Amino acid sequence: MKISVIIPALNEEKSIASVLRDIPRNIATEVIVVDNGSTDRTNEVASSLGARVLSEPRRGYGYACLKGISELQSPDIVVFLDADFSDFPEEMKLLVQPIIANEADLVIGSRTLGNHEKNAHPPHARFGNWLASTLIRWFFNFQYTDLGPFRAIRCESLQALQMKDPTFGWTVEMQIKAIRKKLRIREVPVSYRKRIGKSKVSGTIIGSVKAGSKIIWTIFKYALG
Repeated sequence: MKISVIIPALNEEKSIASVLRDIPRNIATEVIVVDNGSTDRTNEVASSLGARVLSEPRRGYGYACLKGISELQSPDIVVFLDADFSDFPEEMKLLVQPIIANEADLVIGSRTLGNHEKNAHPPHARFGNWLASTLIRWFFNFQYTDLGPFRAIRCESLQALQMKDPTFGWTVEMQIKAIRKKLRIREVPVSYRKRIGKSKVSGTIIGSVKAGSKIIWTIFKYALG
């Protein structure tokens, strides 16, 4: 199967090389790095290592993902992966295998179910995941354990979801829409480590509040809409 990897990146010059080098080349057909307005050498490093680099100057995780989707060249599976080296790219095979085996349409890499370094997933981030997962179970009768960004989805299923959120609501929007579309959803345990550099979300109080508020707002939007 043809597998495309989309990596949103914002000022990840120090980590992007490690991410790209650990992506299994026998799995990924193409790697797309979406530069989300970096002011460092993220795009230069990514390009030098063979990634197709796209520019999306509008800041927002969802904007970057949507840009990557718009430039896909008809893959069978799309993998989303962060650029901060907190995930283990070599575990990509765990995410795509259930789709290749026609056992799932969407596979979420769950940090909750997997192993993670001490302090890699701070308490407020774990609480936020628990709260969001609990609300989804209450409103949509489906149990997730994580909103982990490391995920794989069948391309035709991704297109059917008609993703729209431009910022922090992206991951939860996908997971809610997948339930509503009755996709075959699976979670697999993935490893997690302390990211390289400071997180734009969980690394600051303001970032955490913005992200958490948008995630909760998105859940209620779809629950009440």
